[in-house]
Amino acid sequence: MNILNRLFKIGQSEAHAAVNHLEDPINLTEQGLRDLRQDLDKSLHGLAEVKAMAIRARNEGEGFRTKASDYENKAVLLLQRAHKGDMDAAEADRLAGEALLKKAENEAQAARAATDQTKFEHSAAQMDQNVSTLKSTISQWENELRTLKARVTVSTATITINKQLAQLDSSGTVSLLERMKEKIAVQEALAESYGEIAQATKSIDAEIDKALGTTGAGKASADLQALKAKLGYTE
Repeated sequence: MNILNRLFKIGQSEAHAAVNHLEDPINLTEQGLRDLRQDLDKSLHGLAEVKAMAIRARNEGEGFRTKASDYENKAVLLLQRAHKGDMDAAEADRLAGEALLKKAENEAQAARAATDQTKFEHSAAQMDQNVSTLKSTISQWENELRTLKARVTVSTATITINKQLAQLDSSGTVSLLERMKEKIAVQEALAESYGEIAQATKSIDAEIDKALGTTGAGKASADLQALKAKLGYTE
């Protein structure tokens, strides 16, 4: 049996596509396993038939040997009756001879059945070995199929990821991210500049107030005196 041929066998309808497009290895392996299981079913059926023939040959042989023994016993009885004078000696010899012929025929049939039994049992042993080999091969390739499926899953995911990584620049994703980073940096710088401007404005106002003497407590005191004067409370 050529295992490789079976593993890479495909259906008639898929043959053209397989040649032109390199058939999926998972599908090929699964098809090969289906073929092996069909062969196993056929082998098991054939093995059962051969074993049945061996059993039948054995039973037939036992039957023929039993008949041969019976005919021999009958020949002995006939001779014994003639010896006792219970029947004619010539007739007893004739019938005893016929019984011995029947015995010989059954012995020949028993020998043929024994030969058939040996042949069938030998064939059954060979077929049984082939069945065991098929079972072992199927188990092995079932494990291989599980491994192949896992490898295909990993390789497919890897191809997808690598393809996406390879297409990042061409799709503009990287450049888009760089532009976003640059835009955020500009906004951060602008916010910082506005903060510096606001701080500078506060500093200038403080300097002006200081120069005019209106900073802090001085300005508050002047305002208080002006209010008292308005109310007529000044001394």
